Amino acid sequence: MDIQSQEESLEHKEMLPPPITHFQSREELIEHVSSFARSQGYIITIRRSKEEKKLVLKCDRGGVYQDTRKAITNQGKKKTCSRLTNCLFRIDGRRKSCGSWILMIKNLNHNHKALIDISGHPSSRRLSKEEVLRIKEMTTAGIQPHQMLTSLRRSNLQILAISRDVYNCTAKICKDILAGRTPIQALLDELADGGFYYSGEYDEGHLTHLFFAHPKSIALSRSYSNVFVMDCTYKTNKYKMPLLDVVGKEKTEDYVWALKMFHDMLDNVSKPIVIVTDRELALMRAIHVVFPRAMNLLCVWHIEKNILSKCKRHFQDGDIWDRFYSSWSTLIESPTEMAYHKAWQDFQDEFKDKVIALNYISSNWLPFKECFIKAWTEKYLHFGNRATSRVEGAHSMLKIYLQLSTGDFYLVKTKICLAIENQFEEIKTKLSAEKIKVPSDLRISFFDELINHVSIFALRELFKQYKLASSNPNLPTCKNHFTATMGLPCTHKMRSLLDEGKVLHLGDIHSQWRIDDRTFSDIGVVKNNKEKMKMILDDFQEEYTKWPSSQQEVALNQLSHLIGTSLPMLREPSIQNPRGRPPTSKNKNSMSSTTREPSEFEIVGARKCSTCNGIGHNRRTCPQNDMTRMRTP
Repeated sequence: MDIQSQEESLEHKEMLPPPITHFQSREELIEHVSSFARSQGYIITIRRSKEEKKLVLKCDRGGVYQDTRKAITNQGKKKTCSRLTNCLFRIDGRRKSCGSWILMIKNLNHNHKALIDISGHPSSRRLSKEEVLRIKEMTTAGIQPHQMLTSLRRSNLQILAISRDVYNCTAKICKDILAGRTPIQALLDELADGGFYYSGEYDEGHLTHLFFAHPKSIALSRSYSNVFVMDCTYKTNKYKMPLLDVVGKEKTEDYVWALKMFHDMLDNVSKPIVIVTDRELALMRAIHVVFPRAMNLLCVWHIEKNILSKCKRHFQDGDIWDRFYSSWSTLIESPTEMAYHKAWQDFQDEFKDKVIALNYISSNWLPFKECFIKAWTEKYLHFGNRATSRVEGAHSMLKIYLQLSTGDFYLVKTKICLAIENQFEEIKTKLSAEKIKVPSDLRISFFDELINHVSIFALRELFKQYKLASSNPNLPTCKNHFTATMGLPCTHKMRSLLDEGKVLHLGDIHSQWRIDDRTFSDIGVVKNNKEKMKMILDDFQEEYTKWPSSQQEVALNQLSHLIGTSLPMLREPSIQNPRGRPPTSKNKNSMSSTTREPSEFEIVGARKCSTCNGIGHNRRTCPQNDMTRMRTP
């Protein structure tokens, strides 16, 4: 039967009531009636119910739409639709004294045609308990709603739910999780109960600073505490507050506060030797205050890209620019201070006509030469970390989990925890695998004591030095750079051991590279979070008394399940609108994505309009075309 004949058949079809029969339970009655009604082209819903006595069922199109809005005129009212036609169809179910249920037909009349497709009725798209449970599990795992729907459809081809139904279900799940609490309250509750190290600051009740560290992040940080890479990332939350990511506000005091929290989190186990950052002056000053003994290295990759964006514009000849850029890279790689001074003098002499570029380098970068020139950085144990690429990769991974930049702190924290937990398990698994795997090219007697005790990365670095020691009879003078920066024996040390017929020992390897005795089970993670929460809120209570009387009328929230006392309610930061077009603009670009804003060097490298050399349009859409048309008579 084709679709047209099927429609004609249903148009004249008499929508029969379900047969009168007995049922063992209320649920069985509802299931039978609903299934039969769908086969007849109509939907049944519950009108009233007394679970142990009576059940009143009606047609889904029964009743009359009632506008409950208070607008006086129709002007400005939102346009609405209704499926209700005051259908009188009604069935009753009654429970008999023996415990069974029986149907009773009250009204057989429908005032509408039979349905061809029942998916338009919300009740037909209702998710089962099993499907709701699956959605809850997938929500906890951070799976997106459209992917949830795909998964549900693959397991049940008859499901009629659409994406809006899944979104509504996830919203209800999140509401149930909050249990009447604000996202900030729920966040603090979970931080307290989950073993997190955390702290916060506030201004007139609004949260302004938040620091939290996952227990597994604390374990990793204390186990690998020699070098940390720090950087800020944006577009992670609807408050437009930056996230300082430590693999690890733009004011020094804000960075000082965050770093002090990080300092306290590390406890007295160990403190960092090297911290790698961008040229963020506020962060650099904060590091000097909180970690005065740590060496702050600058990211070489960002320095080179900034040179590209600021200096290339002053070179018309590509060959000259290539020589300039190559000479700058050579300057960064200067092995000694004397070599650096000579390289800088030669650099100035060769490009003395490029005054602007030289002034930019000398004023912006050379004052920090000790932070990125090899002649100085190779004196510190940085384990090869001279760029912030690791933390940039962490940002990218994190934003894959976040998906959108419009979430509140509770949602952001939940997604961050998912990322951390997955990453932690991968690290543990990789370390476990390296304890039993032996790379075939490293099966040499010189490394016998190190195999399965030292990371494969460190073994490969050692193997490079070993090949030089065993193949090159004329080694240059040892500058001790490799051992000083990597914590591993250099070529000269290996040559000496080979000449004496000895092998490498575990005592020659820095603890950073040891995997044999490294565990993350229990290293003193903070466990008195209840007391810490009480202390934070006590400080908040003292601040609260200083507010104007009008602001003291803010509703107090009972946190008795946490600390057993009534304390002021912490409010979320103000939601910040994105820059550019207003959020209500129809032609605005999407500002909810977590994709980062392009750096200046990326904008410089972007394609330009061939008419005006502008960025963001091409010759066809150039604004000058409109100006030309307006001037043309």
